[in-house]
Amino acid sequence: MKEFLVTLTTTVPDGTDPAEVGRRRADESVRAKELAATGHLVRLWRPVGKLYSIGVWRADDEADLRENVLGTLPLWPWMTAVVTAVQPHPNDPGPTGHSA
Repeated sequence: MKEFLVTLTTTVPDGTDPAEVGRRRADESVRAKELAATGHLVRLWRPVGKLYSIGVWRADDEADLRENVLGTLPLWPWMTAVVTAVQPHPNDPGPTGHSA
């Protein structure tokens, strides 16, 4: 699988029932855990004070990422995504074991 750096911004449509937003956010949490368990979601961060998320995702290619990975997120219809394919840098130290 290839790796992608993805910036996700969610914009809830005006007039959306708050109960629908709450349900989708709860479902989103469950789906993220499933995608992590299958190796598709590697890491996910929210920059301090920002309303978007940045994550490392894995898929066969960008089409697979958008259709079969990100496209399965309950909030996907409300999201915009900036996808950048990445590859290891020759100086990458690899996983450090730090979770912070």
